[in-house]
Amino acid sequence: MSPDEVIYLAVLLVSIPIGFFFKKGGLKLKQYGGAAVGLALTLATCHIHILHSLITILGTWLIINILPRSCHYLTLAWTFSYLLFFRTVTYFDLPEPTPFSNAVQLLLTLKMVSLANEVQEFMQAKKQEVTSFAKSALIGVIPKMPGLVEILCYSYCYVGLMTGPFYRYRTHHDWLNQPNSLLIPSWQPLLSRSKMIPIFGALFLLVSHYFPLNDVRSDAFYERGFLFRLFYMVPVFFVFRMRFYVAWLCAECACISAAFGAYPASAKSRPGGGPTVEYEPLSTSANGDASSIAYDYETIKNIDPHGTDFCVKVKDGMRYWNMSVQWWLAQYIYKSAPVRSYVMRSAWTMLISAYWHGIHPGYYLSFLTIPLCLASEGAMESGLLKHLSPSGRLYGDWAQWFLKMRAYDYMCMGFVLLTFEDTIRYWSSIYYCIHVAALGFFLLGKMLGVQRERGSPKGKEGAVENPQRRE
Repeated sequence: MSPDEVIYLAVLLVSIPIGFFFKKGGLKLKQYGGAAVGLALTLATCHIHILHSLITILGTWLIINILPRSCHYLTLAWTFSYLLFFRTVTYFDLPEPTPFSNAVQLLLTLKMVSLANEVQEFMQAKKQEVTSFAKSALIGVIPKMPGLVEILCYSYCYVGLMTGPFYRYRTHHDWLNQPNSLLIPSWQPLLSRSKMIPIFGALFLLVSHYFPLNDVRSDAFYERGFLFRLFYMVPVFFVFRMRFYVAWLCAECACISAAFGAYPASAKSRPGGGPTVEYEPLSTSANGDASSIAYDYETIKNIDPHGTDFCVKVKDGMRYWNMSVQWWLAQYIYKSAPVRSYVMRSAWTMLISAYWHGIHPGYYLSFLTIPLCLASEGAMESGLLKHLSPSGRLYGDWAQWFLKMRAYDYMCMGFVLLTFEDTIRYWSSIYYCIHVAALGFFLLGKMLGVQRERGSPKGKEGAVENPQRRE
């Protein structure tokens, strides 16, 4: 583990017992104490670069106060513009940000865009109440306009400060105002969520010891045989996954110990977004028995290791990874996308994600490979897989799962090697096999689809009548 990874892990592990302390506290302790802890961590790890986050917050605060009814897109433009400046500060002879300040700035950008959207929704709800003389029924709308102090406390709250999960201002507000938070379960959900962390951590240390990434950058590596070079991307991606599984599961445990993001199961909460239906608060349960209300922590769920590893499709794997940010993308990017094609939206979103993570050519090379894999997957689904028998589909799913994992292995090399030269050097050493395979499956799927169309009654005699429309 690198020194930075050790610090990340230490911060996460310390955050878990601190959570139990804040769970017992009232509104003021949670609000100001949580922000004080987060501010101290930010100062200790980001140093002078904390000014970047402060400028972003103040800019957002000005926008939502001057133009609250149209602040969402303005804040999106402001935060992304400043993030671009933040990524290129060295070109202006300013000190290079630390890895920790990169993480804080990224999460803060997500928070500020979400906050602006919540303020805009609040203003629209107030306008609707005035015109219809009825209280708005929108779920999750903030109860009032946040002031600068509330925004600062939300921004610097220690929960999810550097590793996520992302959460909305309303989620933070609900945590501060939890009634009888001691009655909300923490221990059982915490043990359930953390049981795999030691296993993932041990596997990370073991596999990274025998398959170090730096070997791929050496000349000796490329003197080894083709099969060895091809296999090496499998343990590299395995180590990559284990690292994130440990970090995100620890971050979720830090939330759970503080009862942060806890909602009744009846609220049907989604990762990142929170409740999707009206729910009964703890203090107003129908029978007065608070303990009878089942709670969950779906709002702060950020990773599903089983879903990531064993889902069949490439696009499904993306849904199980960094789930709270996936909700953010769907809510604030997909809904505004000028194109509706899933592949095109994914390509655009992947470029935005690479932009967030920094100017590393390896990120862009890998992200730009995803649309090709998605197109290949879609072509094979429509041309072959959906026409198979149940037993044939079972074998097809296993084959598709195997290819999905190899595609992720291949793309992971761009994420970890970072540079254009190192990424292309590795991909060329295995003859761009995933690019070639994806293109081949895309053409095969399209060809099979055309053949089926020509062989169908519709292809021979024109459009067939829809049986459901027959009188």
